[in-house]
Amino acid sequence: KTKEGATQRELLASLGRGVNVSSLLIAVVSYFVVMNLNLNNYMGIWAAIITGLVTGLVIGKATEYYTSHSFKPTQNVGNAAATGPATVIISGLGLGMLSTAIPVIAVAAGTLLAFGFASGWDFSHTGMGLYGIGIAAVGMLSTLGITLATDAYGPIADNAGGNAEMSGLEKEVRKRTDALDALGNTTAATGKGFAIGSAALTALALLASYVDEIKIAMERVGITVLEKAGNVSLDTATLNDFMTHFNVTLMNPIVLIGIFIGSMMVFVFSGMTMLAVGRAAGKMVDEVRRQFREIKGIMEGTAEPDYARCVEISTKGAQREMMLPSLLAIIVPVLTGWMFGVAGVMGLLIGGTSTGFVMAIFMANAGGAWDNAKKYIEEGNLGGKGSDAHKAAVTGDTVGDPFKDTSGPSLNILIKLMSMVAIVMAGLTVTYSIF
Repeated sequence: KTKEGATQRELLASLGRGVNVSSLLIAVVSYFVVMNLNLNNYMGIWAAIITGLVTGLVIGKATEYYTSHSFKPTQNVGNAAATGPATVIISGLGLGMLSTAIPVIAVAAGTLLAFGFASGWDFSHTGMGLYGIGIAAVGMLSTLGITLATDAYGPIADNAGGNAEMSGLEKEVRKRTDALDALGNTTAATGKGFAIGSAALTALALLASYVDEIKIAMERVGITVLEKAGNVSLDTATLNDFMTHFNVTLMNPIVLIGIFIGSMMVFVFSGMTMLAVGRAAGKMVDEVRRQFREIKGIMEGTAEPDYARCVEISTKGAQREMMLPSLLAIIVPVLTGWMFGVAGVMGLLIGGTSTGFVMAIFMANAGGAWDNAKKYIEEGNLGGKGSDAHKAAVTGDTVGDPFKDTSGPSLNILIKLMSMVAIVMAGLTVTYSIF
């Protein structure tokens, strides 16, 4: 709840109170839940949950700072519009790159702390440490109810503003919906930050699941001893023994090849989705022009446009254009496992997770900043709506939409999908890999 005429900071604080109270309640309840599980290190597990909660809150606050036009970074992107579209694009790209620092540091620190708390700061207990990282991801997502609600609120406010505009309602209504829309852009970026942060932590935990599947696959083909790890029995082998047996080290060129392929996958996948948006948008533009040309009276408001045809084009285009990127995310882990074995797949997952996490944060925050820079100008700054600065900001917003709504969020899926495909295909990797 906020007062009448609340500023963006006050609106953000209002939503933030919900997330903070939710986090506090989860911290208290999770303590009693973990305590009653009779675990030897229940305090360490609880600390890992708290680590995930705090990491999520830090990512959320950093996202607010970089994407809300109440703060300097987005205002600077808006001010760059005074000199044209090129400077808006450059400024937004720079902001997006800078905005990755705090989330990456938060996730890195959270990973280390969760691993340490769960393992009792004995880093030889790799299994418990990775379990702690997985629990931290659960902690980060435990506020999903309120986070998802604030994320979903964004498009609702956006559509409400569109309805107000098309209905010809008074300016005060549009002013309020614009404020809520700007807030929605920030909360949507925050939700994406939570999602990709948890995906990064989950992907690290899934590495342990991948090794477990490798162990099961080796049992099926009759392998009982890890010869390259000092003839350790498969039944008693630790995660470190498997890493030694498959030579998963940075000195192994196959691991490095896998890391490069994983990093490349992020950029190729992002490029495919960005170009897909461009192609679908081109078809939509052609359809709109056709309707203006063939359906008389649209501009005068005396004839109804063919809305269904536009929806059909966008829906079919979205489904068709995502086929190739989806196949890429499935085929590459399989081919990497066949060509480079377990070491190559481990490198692929590490490269894809690390690069994909940073890229997704960059795209979500840059897109949110471009959108809110436009809102900043529409509030009357730099000449307001219709000014040259506003036209430049609209260009930035147009570029930002596929950043924050298409390529950025889809990287979350890419990271998880590659991990799951690798786990499912672990048996084939053990049996048929060339190296």
